[in-house]
Amino acid sequence: MRACRPRQWSKNLLVLAAPCAAGVIDRPAVAGEAVGAFFVLCMLSSATYLVNDVRDREQDRLHPRKRTRPVAAGELSPRVALWIATGLALVGIAAASAIALGLGAVACAYLVLTGSYSLWWRRVVVADLLAIAGGFVLRALAGGVATDIWLSRWFVIVTGSCAVFVVAAKRYAELCEHGPGPVRATLRHYSRTGLRLTLLAAATVAGVAYTGWAFTRPDHLVWYVLSIAPFLLWLGRYAALIGSGSAQAPEELILRDRTLLALSAGWTFLFLGGVYVGG
Repeated sequence: MRACRPRQWSKNLLVLAAPCAAGVIDRPAVAGEAVGAFFVLCMLSSATYLVNDVRDREQDRLHPRKRTRPVAAGELSPRVALWIATGLALVGIAAASAIALGLGAVACAYLVLTGSYSLWWRRVVVADLLAIAGGFVLRALAGGVATDIWLSRWFVIVTGSCAVFVVAAKRYAELCEHGPGPVRATLRHYSRTGLRLTLLAAATVAGVAYTGWAFTRPDHLVWYVLSIAPFLLWLGRYAALIGSGSAQAPEELILRDRTLLALSAGWTFLFLGGVYVGG
């Protein structure tokens, strides 16, 4: 279970974004499909983590934190890890196809993307950022496909730009923190200035797109416009925290920082208020 990294399953909650935004998550059938998509993504992402741990086990043993991972620490053999990864991938694709054929296609696309990232994109500057961000977009797409909800261009733009923001923040934190010893190959080719510009560009696109979307809502405009403030403040707070290296594990940073939690709760309240209260 530790090798499957259950803490990172929180990323898969993105599958709930589309049905929540559409205001249909309270329908039992839709909720069931969304929960099913969540578990599918958990299986697929865990399969990817296991394969990566086998591939990186020698390098992980030299890392102060990663050396405690079960494969690197010798608690789980590479052969067993790969068998489990294969089983999770096959069961995940089968379960996704049972929910919706489109979800099965997204599941296959997710495995292709993460597999190609492990083999190639992780060593290519910029492409590694886009590949990881693409994984977040596919998670959100999985929720829409599973529940038969059309995703607007605003939804895709905001999701994609926020994903690039979080991934660039992770790289920036790694660059600030790393000392002597092995580091990610592409990290040597990034600069703090370049990553700051990437963060600024991604945050700007996300903010402009979300604001534009909020002001085009025909109903419950006040709720959506008010939700702009916590959204932008969340991006600003997250950017302020990355200099200390805290953003290397985004899911842990979000759950640990009270200000981020409060802003997340405030945005969720206002957004869902716009979706449900006056509906």
